[in-house]
Amino acid sequence: MADLENKATENVAGKFYVDMEECIACDACIAEAEDYFVMSDEGYAYVKIQPTDDEGVELCESAMDACPVDAIGDDGE
Repeated sequence: MADLENKATENVAGKFYVDMEECIACDACIAEAEDYFVMSDEGYAYVKIQPTDDEGVELCESAMDACPVDAIGDDGE
């Protein structure tokens, strides 16, 4: 489960984030929501832009559901 304390520093501020300790760099989030997630050079994904509409929120929620290790959280700041 994603932990806000392990939020990757590259995540932009907002609701969604990736826990860099949990992420296994599987690309599932990018496959589901490539406009919002990107892979870092260090081998974990992060949120590059927060959604601003319902469609974007749905895509990020789909990415959360697709993550096999629950590394994406939706309780960010």
